[in-house]
Amino acid sequence: MDITLMQPAGLVVSPAFSHVAVVPPGATTIYVGGQNGVDENGAVISADAGEQSLRALENARVALEAAGAGLDDVVSWTVLIHQDADLRAAYAAVASTLARDGAPPLVTAAIVAGLGVPGALIEVSAIAAVIRD
Repeated sequence: MDITLMQPAGLVVSPAFSHVAVVPPGATTIYVGGQNGVDENGAVISADAGEQSLRALENARVALEAAGAGLDDVVSWTVLIHQDADLRAAYAAVASTLARDGAPPLVTAAIVAGLGVPGALIEVSAIAAVIRD
């Protein structure tokens, strides 16, 4: 039993994302709600998009680990980026952390006019799946 990430023929092939995830019956699915670049007290850590991106990803990692998963178990990311954020800095900061062997996860991204946390430039949520023995 495997979790399968697919890049079907006829769709663009990207090293950054896949198009389809197949999670077999019996796998544990883990949902991580929106994570911003905030510290444990909820304060935005910096006005820099790259630093916020790294912290948002770290917060997602902590949430995943609490459920027995890791970044490599993510099958789908949703990324919301504030319209004033430096997109290149945000992506460059996390690209190496998200790189992994095999097919990449699914990614949905949107540029938005605002986020729920004042001062936040990035918000990420994730869906992970693991096969338990």
